[in-house]
Amino acid sequence: MLGTCAVLLAATPLPAAFADQSGPGCPGSGRSLRYLVVFDRGTPEDAARGQVGAACGATKVYYPQISVGVATSVAPDFAARLGPGRAFSAQQVRQDDAKRRALPAVSEAPERDRSGEQWDLAAVGAPRPGSPDVVVGVLDSGIDPAQPDLARALDRASSAGCLTGAPDTSPGAWEPTTSVHGTHVAGIVAAADDGKGTTGVAPGVRVASVKVLDDRGYVDPEAAVCGLMWAAAQRLRVVNASFSVDPWGVSCVRRPGFAVVREAVARALDYATSQGTLTVAAATNDAVNLSPSRPGVSPSGCEELPAGLRNAVTVSAVGRDGVKAGYSSYGLGVVDLTAPGGDRGDCVLSTVPGGYTSLCGTSMAAPHAAGVAALVASAHPDFGPRQLRSALFRGARPVSCPDDYDLTGDGHQEAFCTGYTGYNGFYGHGEVDAAGALTAAAGG
Repeated sequence: MLGTCAVLLAATPLPAAFADQSGPGCPGSGRSLRYLVVFDRGTPEDAARGQVGAACGATKVYYPQISVGVATSVAPDFAARLGPGRAFSAQQVRQDDAKRRALPAVSEAPERDRSGEQWDLAAVGAPRPGSPDVVVGVLDSGIDPAQPDLARALDRASSAGCLTGAPDTSPGAWEPTTSVHGTHVAGIVAAADDGKGTTGVAPGVRVASVKVLDDRGYVDPEAAVCGLMWAAAQRLRVVNASFSVDPWGVSCVRRPGFAVVREAVARALDYATSQGTLTVAAATNDAVNLSPSRPGVSPSGCEELPAGLRNAVTVSAVGRDGVKAGYSSYGLGVVDLTAPGGDRGDCVLSTVPGGYTSLCGTSMAAPHAAGVAALVASAHPDFGPRQLRSALFRGARPVSCPDDYDLTGDGHQEAFCTGYTGYNGFYGHGEVDAAGALTAAAGG
């Protein structure tokens, strides 16, 4: 329990003495920006605060287990004062960005059973009953507590908002505002099997709303770190991360500050794994090859976070026909599994605030795998992340590379699949399968 206490203590407000830093040479006013700061491993909290203060900043939260903190500063050269490769501000990168997510059409909550429309459940051998002792952390845009299919599944005590980089347990911090994304993902995992509306892969398990996705559709790196550390503190068995940490807005190009972001997020994910949390990540919808040519580097220059990290179980998306969706990113050595995400308008039906809607994406594929992991965790309370991922991989249905991947019929291949039937860049170990995973787990 020491790790849990340490995270919670690190997230408490700092003393007033550290609220402002206005030492010699520090600017007196200016726009305050939030920074993710990486320290040498093992740096004590007082030393971390001292370094931030000397650079004209104020520490807002510090996670001593991974030596990563969040600070604010009005000094334009705060990152330079700390030293190269130490700090990154997503706010500074996109301070003029006003991007907003388009809201999908929502059908009102019906009394009738709509599970017959959920082709995706049959594809993964679901639904199957799960245990309320298993909580899946949905690191996303928030879960609507009023959605009738999720009202009993939502674990409010394990929910928190992480948009600032420090956990906030007030309902206003973890409930959704304009985005339906998190409620949709949560429904795929755990919507009630009650003969009304939709049903999740693992009805009976609970979900925690860990809000990391803002209303513009971005996940700042400090929010991702906070979400993973919160999951570790709460001892959540499974986390679903249907997002990409990409404040630059452009994939596969040189991104200043990427090394800082990668180091911090990787430390948080590794720590969560060490505390018993399995992280399931979406492969992203950029249709790019993420295969590394050498450790940590893909030939296309593309690396997504957390999808590209070692301890993440990364999931690509297939359509109803079982073929990789055109939008789904892929890559040998990155993609571990595949699951239904829908394609070409034939999407995945699930819960949203006020009703139901269909959405396509690897965001929809990942929670199918998270739901199956929760079923295995329900059947095997002693399983840790290693055993859960082993059951998922050994229980998956192998899918061969397609002979022809010309989706538009223009004579050109949209992507190239490498590997063999048992493990390849499009589908990893295969399509996630509830029965297969449970059988594999039972066999040790």
